[in-house]
Amino acid sequence: MKKLKAVHKAGLIIFLIGFGFFMSMFFIGEYHITKEVLQNQLGEDRYEKTAPHFQEMISTTYSSQFTFVSDIKEVFSKINDSIQSRYRIEEGVAEKLAAEASGNVYKQELIGNYYQSNDEISSWKKDKFLSYTDWMQDKKFDSEEALASQLRSSINDINSEIVRSKGYEDANVKNHTTSITKASDKSHVASNPWLWLLLSIILPISGALMYMLPRLKTTDAGIKNDHIYHRSLTSRGWLGIFLGTFLILFYIVLYWYPEYMTTWVLMLDPLSMMLSGNPASRWFLYGFLYTLAILTMGVRMIIKYRHSPYQMARTVSVMFFQLSFAFLIPEILVRLNQPYMDLKNIWPLNYDFFFDYKLNEMITAGTIGIFMLGWGIALIIIAVPLFTYLYGKRWYCSWVCGCGGLAETAGDPYRQLSDKSLKAWKFERISVHSVLVFAVVMTIAVLYSYFTESQTLAGINTYSIRSVYGFAIGSIFAGVIGTGFYPLMGNRVWCRFGCPLAAYIGIIQRFKSKFRITTNGGQCISCGNCSTYCEMGIDVRWYAQRGQNIIRASCVGCGVCSSVCPRGVLNLENKDENGRFNQPILTGNDSFGVTS
Repeated sequence: MKKLKAVHKAGLIIFLIGFGFFMSMFFIGEYHITKEVLQNQLGEDRYEKTAPHFQEMISTTYSSQFTFVSDIKEVFSKINDSIQSRYRIEEGVAEKLAAEASGNVYKQELIGNYYQSNDEISSWKKDKFLSYTDWMQDKKFDSEEALASQLRSSINDINSEIVRSKGYEDANVKNHTTSITKASDKSHVASNPWLWLLLSIILPISGALMYMLPRLKTTDAGIKNDHIYHRSLTSRGWLGIFLGTFLILFYIVLYWYPEYMTTWVLMLDPLSMMLSGNPASRWFLYGFLYTLAILTMGVRMIIKYRHSPYQMARTVSVMFFQLSFAFLIPEILVRLNQPYMDLKNIWPLNYDFFFDYKLNEMITAGTIGIFMLGWGIALIIIAVPLFTYLYGKRWYCSWVCGCGGLAETAGDPYRQLSDKSLKAWKFERISVHSVLVFAVVMTIAVLYSYFTESQTLAGINTYSIRSVYGFAIGSIFAGVIGTGFYPLMGNRVWCRFGCPLAAYIGIIQRFKSKFRITTNGGQCISCGNCSTYCEMGIDVRWYAQRGQNIIRASCVGCGVCSSVCPRGVLNLENKDENGRFNQPILTGNDSFGVTS
């Protein structure tokens, strides 16, 4: 026993050392920008135009990525300022053109008269002016001021386009800064990526496994409370808050400040080259860490739930689907010059499936691309209804889904933090179905633009709709809140309150499925284990005490409520769907109905 405890403590120490190496890469770096790096990352033409702005950086060696990144951003800002000052249409032009218009009737010939020079800048201003005011041709305005006002509006639109067409927008600045920082890194990590992969990834994973494996001998099979409400890590204590804060910051940096992750990304270049033939990106880093978390914490799940064949089987399933379908197969497809695709990711969870660039990518890929398109559509309209009817929501949410896989493995220590109140249930139904409606509207909008080539629908820019969805739902809700709030709100925050696919599958499960959790009320001793461990916030004990079947739309069929029940009260079943409604069931917020 002492030896096992020693292994347990040694594993924790090794994990912390490895994690220390991982975090230290934020501060280990030597950055030296070169002409060749800028030419490769910006392109020959743009480099020639912007080279003078980078001269001071080229002659400097940086030891801090924070300073290096800050200076690059400052250079891009100066470049944009310079471009704007040269291409900006000056004030007063609108008034001059309006004054020259005869009878307040706009004629585009006025622009030709005003910009007679053939130099590149004057030609650009003239072309843009003609484009933005084409609709005004021969239009008579009420007054000279009304014409000038409309021209000022067009000028403002043109000036706002300067950076987008001639300079570097925020997204381009971010991408270029990230690529330049990575290419300029001359640190020990750049020259020894395998060593750092060993120190910062393999070492902490080994420590984590050493920490978990002694439980095979030190605890019996079966689930126990084990003081989960007295541990700082699992009861919203300072350790839990620290972990939640770390996860939130990780997602913020991943989505909006990837330039500070370049050392981590650089470490994975050899592995990425082996799989896809391409250097690693922030998304490869994310997929790699995501997969490692599921695999490592999956081992913990298997140890903890080893008394339950069902729990072990579904844990192995989510580990398999994440490793193969979500991580390896998409990278191998890229190596084979095929579209990147997670073949188990289903719309509307995979919300960009119908985006124009994705559709074009699949269509132009030939036979395999058409197969991918057909496969994705078949999953939506055939697989989801069929499998949900046969097996309930669990077939996907608890056995296949990557989001569910992370929640079930890495998030398992926090399942007891899910709010079981009626208030939370009411909010859940509004929230998750609102996201589903948003996803449907957004998809209709992007498909409308794809087939009609019109950028607006009902006066709203469709690109703006999908951008808002990607930011608010894809990034903030699914990432920052969905994972970062594990230690604060439980492990199924995203699945419960935000996942549109969960809402879609849940509607089918609630009204047309063979799946139910049956209860034997006479055997219930009201211990509360089932409700405590329900990650979806269902007060399972409430149903068990009344002997009612649980057919809630939110239930993901994880089966933990059954696994923790000391009396065998709960049982997951797939039977004749009519049998789901043969007992009193909850039909409203606080009412009962009886069906026969």
